[in-house]
Amino acid sequence: MPRPGRSQTTDRASKVAQIQKATQAADRRRATLIWGAAALVVALIIGAVVYVVAKESPDLADLSGVQTYEYEAAVHNDAAITYAENPPVGGPHHNAWWNCGVYDQELPKEHAVHSLEHGTVWLTYQPTLPADQIEVLKKLGNQEFMLVSPMADQSSPVVATAWNHQLTLDSADQQTLTKFVRTYKQGPTTPELGAACTGGTVTDLVDRS
Repeated sequence: MPRPGRSQTTDRASKVAQIQKATQAADRRRATLIWGAAALVVALIIGAVVYVVAKESPDLADLSGVQTYEYEAAVHNDAAITYAENPPVGGPHHNAWWNCGVYDQELPKEHAVHSLEHGTVWLTYQPTLPADQIEVLKKLGNQEFMLVSPMADQSSPVVATAWNHQLTLDSADQQTLTKFVRTYKQGPTTPELGAACTGGTVTDLVDRS
């Protein structure tokens, strides 16, 4: 049997090299496609997460519904007071402020207004508000300079109040309430910034006779 010539061997080697080169190129293209698809999936997942987080960020909440008032501060009156707004947003108030915290009973308005003067945000709700929404309010109230309490005779299910600022809501919208708290709690419009929200009273001292 005759041996293959050198040219035949060279041709065969060349063809093998071409096949190997084509195979390697195909493998590289396949790897590029796989990694590209994986990168696209990761990017889509990251984008979806960022979108959800951004959508739920308090920074995007709308506070255009906040009503503003112009009550003077430091007007003390130890007698019962009738307020124009409910809950009140400012005006005369008892000399003793109400200690901040979360309460299951209605608060004396005259004391709570004094707390507002110190930079407190007061979240009130109708007692018929669903329990899960009340829990949202209570969690928001678990920080300094916060009051949370029911108020049966308020006209809206949820009301957020700071000194001279008030927002009424149909539900305990955590995103909006969080922005309200961040904006107005101990905010630049606080009449007595730095005053305490402890060391006051948890007893109604108003003269209601």
